Amino acid sequence: MCLGVPGRIEEVWEADGTRMAIADFGGVRKEVCLAYVPEVEVGDYTIVHVGFALTRLDEASALETLALFREVGLLDDELGPAAGATA
Repeated sequence: MCLGVPGRIEEVWEADGTRMAIADFGGVRKEVCLAYVPEVEVGDYTIVHVGFALTRLDEASALETLALFREVGLLDDELGPAAGATA
């Protein structure tokens, strides 16, 4: 199953005319493309699906969704075993 997972943008840069970022998904950091959400900045939360940020969302919604995904084990499925670990 492929889910859209909330991630917090930690770093933004441009590569060959495309905005890219590092997103933190509850402890797992991955590179994502910001082409669809040019307004997203460092500190914002966004839903990421297959490496593309799709929409911005508020912090409370993002954290609640991450907690629910972690609780039912979906973060492990999507991001690997380290994602389900508690910090």
